[in-house]
Amino acid sequence: MTPFGAILKRAVEKTPSAVGGAFADSQGEMVDGFSTTYTAHDWAIMTATYGVVLAHLHAVFGVWHYGGPEFFIAEHVKLCVVVVAVDKHYFAMIAIADPTQVADALASMREAAGALKREMM
Repeated sequence: MTPFGAILKRAVEKTPSAVGGAFADSQGEMVDGFSTTYTAHDWAIMTATYGVVLAHLHAVFGVWHYGGPEFFIAEHVKLCVVVVAVDKHYFAMIAIADPTQVADALASMREAAGALKREMM
C-alpha cells in the first residue's frame, strides 16, 4: 500500500459508515484509493465523476475572486459523498452510507487532505 493509500484507509476506517476514500488529480484521475465495498474499477469511475463535478464548480465559482470551493457534499438516496480540495491540482473524497455521519466524513477528509498534501511535499 502506498502512503496515500494508507492515509485514505485510516480516514475510511475511522469514519462511521464509510465505504471508500480516494485521492485524485483535478481531472479525476485516481492517484490512489481504498474501498471496503466497491471494486477498484468502479471506485475509479466514481472518483473520476466527482472530479468532473469539482472541476465545474471551480470553473463557475472561480470567477467570483473568492477562490475555488474547498469542499462539496453530494447526498444521494443510498450514498453521501464528501469531496475536499487538497490543493488546486488534487482532491480527496470519501463516501458514506449514512448521511447523518457527514460531519465526521468532512472532518476525516479535511484531516486526510492535510496529510495527503504533506505527503506530496
